[in-house]
Amino acid sequence: MRTVAGILVAGGLGAGSRYWVDGVVSHFTQGHLPWGTFVVNVTACLLLGLIFTVTTERAVGSSSMRLTLTTGFVASYSTFSTLMLESVRLAEDGAYGWALANTAGSMVAGAIAVVAGIFIGRAL
Repeated sequence: MRTVAGILVAGGLGAGSRYWVDGVVSHFTQGHLPWGTFVVNVTACLLLGLIFTVTTERAVGSSSMRLTLTTGFVASYSTFSTLMLESVRLAEDGAYGWALANTAGSMVAGAIAVVAGIFIGRAL
């Protein structure tokens, strides 16, 4: 039951963090791409790689803590569904190149960020 409570609390913090980061980035960026969602998703990938590596390979914390941080915080912070919606909306507006750039760029940057998180976790 303690793990579930931790996931619920961390989920709320992740959702609030997502809203805040997206708002700050969107305030300072302009253009066709939804940069706030991009930054949130890439940082979520970095965090997931880092947290998973530190908690599994370095045995820092418990499995309950790992679930709280990954399933609770990072999963609610990440915005894959928003990424897809924004890409479809770009395509509906006829901005097919931007829709492809948004989707492919997010996937590539996300994969690089997971690898970076794993690398950082192993370096600690």
